Amino acid sequence: ENRQGFTPLVGSNPTLSASSGCAAQDLFAVRVFRYYSAQIGLERMAMYEQALIDTAKALVAPGKGVLAADESTGTIKKRLDSINVESTEATRQAYRNLLFTTEGAEQFISGVILFEETLFQNADNGTSFARLLADKGVIPGIKVDKGAKPLAGSPEEKVTEGLDGLRERLAEYAAAGARFAKWRGVIDIADDQPTDYCIHVNAHALARYAALCQEAGIVPIVEPEVLMDGANSIERCEEVTDRVLDAVFAELKKQNVMLEGMLLKPNMVIAGKQCPQQAGVEQVAQATLRCLKRRVPSAVPGIVFLSGGQSDELATAHLDAMNRMGPQPWKLSFSYGRALQAPALAAWGGKDENIAAAQQAYLKRARNNGAAARGEYSADMEQAA
Repeated sequence: ENRQGFTPLVGSNPTLSASSGCAAQDLFAVRVFRYYSAQIGLERMAMYEQALIDTAKALVAPGKGVLAADESTGTIKKRLDSINVESTEATRQAYRNLLFTTEGAEQFISGVILFEETLFQNADNGTSFARLLADKGVIPGIKVDKGAKPLAGSPEEKVTEGLDGLRERLAEYAAAGARFAKWRGVIDIADDQPTDYCIHVNAHALARYAALCQEAGIVPIVEPEVLMDGANSIERCEEVTDRVLDAVFAELKKQNVMLEGMLLKPNMVIAGKQCPQQAGVEQVAQATLRCLKRRVPSAVPGIVFLSGGQSDELATAHLDAMNRMGPQPWKLSFSYGRALQAPALAAWGGKDENIAAAQQAYLKRARNNGAAARGEYSADMEQAA
């Protein structure tokens, strides 16, 4: 606006230097152009970040949670084997179609994590599953990790793979309609496990994944799962979960992940399945909240728990107990797989005539967990039709 005393940017660009004969006013125009281009870029970045924040908040809307329908081909085979149904692309599509077309589930389900195969499949009516869900107000998501593999140098522990080529895959998933993603890190508890090495490499991978997701405009769900398969006490689970969350958020900070545009999917603090002393519902809720309050920044909009092998009703009761303990810095909800699906899978049995019954079983679990996300669940709801 004031060209008086303007100093040409000599040497800043060979084509725009004073020695090339470029007039000062032209250099001024270039500087103005660059300034306003930067401002536009900042505005676009703000809009981009707001979209991530809005999606993250929508996934933990009051009384809603996430359905994890992202079982790998191997895992879904085990599920279908349990009801004597062969796992083929057609049977997998039929089962997911059953879940996603359940009328009324969108009242309690904010998003669905899909396996890659499912993201590119169509519903029975020819609509893509991603579009079908979006049209119901349910946000489509995608599992992007390639599974846990033996950790080099500590082969009894695991590290999750899948970072190679992830940037390109995320672009494809976003184009197909995915608005959030999930990556699972696996931490086992044993006498000499987990090692600091195992915790570090999994935390680092989770943060790299999260940064790449946000770059692609996709909300990352960060899932560091401390397994509950051992004989450890609830106190040991709390100690390990504390170490893991501390490492994960340190890595997220180092890699400039915007906490407001992500969700955390942790395990609950619970005794191992083989532990003779199992904690009660209130003890689990108290220990879990105590651990989370130490390590999870309030900037994170929501925590969506995994069920981790708990029974469907127990996972619901634990979530409800936490929400009854007063408002927390973050929304507390669910991202359950088996704990939402098990009754529906058993009711279906691979038979078309059982689809309605299976959908009612799924709807009941969705409704009950939606109530737990509000702290309004009661055991009597399990007896209701």
